[in-house]
Amino acid sequence: MHLRNAGRGEDTKSATEMKGMVPVGISLPPEIETLELIAPLIEEAEYFEVTPETLWRARADGELEPNGFHGRFLDLRERSGKPFVAHGVGLSVGSSPRSDAFRRQRWMQQIRLDHEQFKFGWYTDHLGATALHGLALTLPLPLPMTAQAALTVRRCLCRLQAIVPEVGVETTASYFLFGRPLDEPQFLNRIVRGDGLHVLLDLHNIHTMAENMGFDPRDYLERLDLSRVIEIHVSGGSWSDPRWLPSGHSLRLDSHDQSVPEPVWGLLEEFAPRCPGLKGITLERLEGTVKRRDVQPLQEEMQRARRIARSLK
Repeated sequence: MHLRNAGRGEDTKSATEMKGMVPVGISLPPEIETLELIAPLIEEAEYFEVTPETLWRARADGELEPNGFHGRFLDLRERSGKPFVAHGVGLSVGSSPRSDAFRRQRWMQQIRLDHEQFKFGWYTDHLGATALHGLALTLPLPLPMTAQAALTVRRCLCRLQAIVPEVGVETTASYFLFGRPLDEPQFLNRIVRGDGLHVLLDLHNIHTMAENMGFDPRDYLERLDLSRVIEIHVSGGSWSDPRWLPSGHSLRLDSHDQSVPEPVWGLLEEFAPRCPGLKGITLERLEGTVKRRDVQPLQEEMQRARRIARSLK
């Protein structure tokens, strides 16, 4: 089935029709082949999550403009009638506004234009710094877990609220931290104090850090203010090649390229009922990692997530 034919299925309701039930959605990858393969999931999903900066391109003068996926996803929104939420990577919520002022202003303006068209239910971004003194980083660097760093992130989120009223940051999957991993929940709690500020609870991120840093993910979750959770991510990952490190040690990777592992399902079943503000459960899979043989297991994962969502009171 082609993406252009993927609309609202007969048995699928939009999130606004769920009458209080927590909807289950999927992230839309910016790659044609993957989108074509996951067309059955697009039909079944109750909402869609996009990463806005994957819908832009930079012109020669540095200004941002929509790319082809922007129009493709807008068309999907119009045809399906399903809601969209946004999950960014590159806003760099933890970097200094002075060193990043021009870039952030341009970024915010493009988010504003996107929100006018997509009407995002909420907007979350990765916790960390992805732009430092004019240098763009591929993945967010962790932040020092200090009161000043929390204030920097909160101020960025409050500015973002002028565009999308409901905003938040995601639990991390860092491979090193400036502090102890079990201090991060309190750091997050400090950031999201305030109306309309939320946590995106990525359970595979926490599972990844727990595997690599040697702690119980439940200890992490017990310390997090679950009343602030607006969305939960579930995904899978791989283990690094032991040849990458001189020690021969393998690290758990938050690579979104495999099925959701059982420990993550266990965390979802245990902690989703403790998130009273939960508005969505999102299944993630990275572009380029889906083969035809993966489609049925992905559909089964969506069905499993939906069963858990329907069990929530």
